[in-house]
Amino acid sequence: MRNLGRFESLNGQTARKDILAGITVGIVAIPLGMAFAIASGVKPEYGIYTTVIAGLLVALLGGSRFQIAGPTGAFIPILLAIVLEYGYSDLLVAGFMAGIFLVIMSFLKIGDLIHFVPRAVTIGFTAGIAVTIFTGQIGNFFGLEGVERKEFFHENMWELLRNIGTFNGYAFLTAAIGLAVIIILPRIAPRVPLFLAALLIPTLVSVLFYPGHLPTIGTAYGGIPQQLPEFRLPEITGSKILELWQPALIIAALGAIESLLSAVVADNMAGGKKSASNRELFGQGIANMAAPLFGGIPATGAIARTATNIRAGAVSPLSGVVQSVFVLLVLLLFAPFASHVPLASMAPILMLVAWNMSGLRSFIKISHLKTGDSAVLWVTFLLTVFVNLTVGVQVGFLLAVLVFLKKMSGKLKVRPAEATPDDYIYSGIPKESSLRTARVEGPLFFGTAQVFEQEIEKLLETRSDVLMLRLHGLSALDAGGVAALSFAHDLAERQGVRLLFQGIPDEKKILLRKSGLYEKIGAENMVK
Repeated sequence: MRNLGRFESLNGQTARKDILAGITVGIVAIPLGMAFAIASGVKPEYGIYTTVIAGLLVALLGGSRFQIAGPTGAFIPILLAIVLEYGYSDLLVAGFMAGIFLVIMSFLKIGDLIHFVPRAVTIGFTAGIAVTIFTGQIGNFFGLEGVERKEFFHENMWELLRNIGTFNGYAFLTAAIGLAVIIILPRIAPRVPLFLAALLIPTLVSVLFYPGHLPTIGTAYGGIPQQLPEFRLPEITGSKILELWQPALIIAALGAIESLLSAVVADNMAGGKKSASNRELFGQGIANMAAPLFGGIPATGAIARTATNIRAGAVSPLSGVVQSVFVLLVLLLFAPFASHVPLASMAPILMLVAWNMSGLRSFIKISHLKTGDSAVLWVTFLLTVFVNLTVGVQVGFLLAVLVFLKKMSGKLKVRPAEATPDDYIYSGIPKESSLRTARVEGPLFFGTAQVFEQEIEKLLETRSDVLMLRLHGLSALDAGGVAALSFAHDLAERQGVRLLFQGIPDEKKILLRKSGLYEKIGAENMVK
């Protein structure tokens, strides 16, 4: 492990810090693991199993010294949608496939490209997920009965309204106590684990003063087994692969984005050595392949728990290992007590998670820009809320690409320039020939090719013997740009105008040679 670099600072003194940090994070992870699992439509113990297995493997195999992995709020809408449409067993298949995708991403070095995901898309779908999580807990907060989980947002809202008459005052009181703990406790006792306190205090109140008057983990799910999860292989068939590859790919993409963002946050907080992004994806992939073998749901790097890990004094990935061992011991020793936890006590915890992940300030800032990024933000957000995360991300990303291409098309400038005596000398043009010059600056690629061609047509409308294009400022060139240069050459040739290319950067000439355009133009028409 020391050879991996992430464990290089591990010694007796730092190990004690890691053990304390791991226990601290484990205390935070237990209520979140159960809450995220329930919100995803599966039994609470599956969240615990995921916390143990994914947390251990990411700590051992990942690329960050501080990353804590497990179930996260970002996965809730997509996992719930899979459970509602396909069932829990197929969720395991999708999770296993997502792990394979993540491992493939690591070998393809996709981690180096994750930073190109537009911020407007990330903020948009994250805010959409936050709304979905928050509204999904309204029923538990008010103790509504008979509320069925639906696929679409408007259907879920109608379910809440339809069952408003089943309001449970005991559940509301329990959730209100938990909310009060969340608001007050950080001000008077900031060192006390907030999520654990917000879970235990309402639970104790309900058990002592009104037992049996509201749904609990025991009544809803039969409690949590006091045993290790059983090993079982997901039932993977050809038809299921064809059916689930797209949800699995979305899980993998979302997991990659969140885990790498979490690693970046950890790097900034720790101020130390940067994480290895592709190794992190590899660790996340192995973790997501292993978790379904024990009934676990998809996992990724958890920003809040990772930040808690750093604040608690973690030095190496040993803290992540300790966290997993601690959660496992709690499962084996205290699982029966979880049966008394009211579902209402988890509602304010998940609502707080939703609020923290909403990125409201960033959302407002981008909205106020009133640019293409604002449109991308709102389209991604609305589609994530009212359709689903898959559609929101796909359409948002496509719109972001179109907005980018629109912006880049304005970056290409083709400006007339004054011809100089040196132009005649270096190009060997007879002095009696009429010479027209233009300066081309910016990227010439498929998104700007049409603009370039239109400008060339305008330049050739003014009759001259020679047209020289100054290309020193050509910042980018792709196959579309090469085609545009070929168009300019052919058009000038048809009109009897000699076209000269001056100052093409050497790295751009390589592409011209590979395409055959360099020979077509001729070396005599290439001017330094």
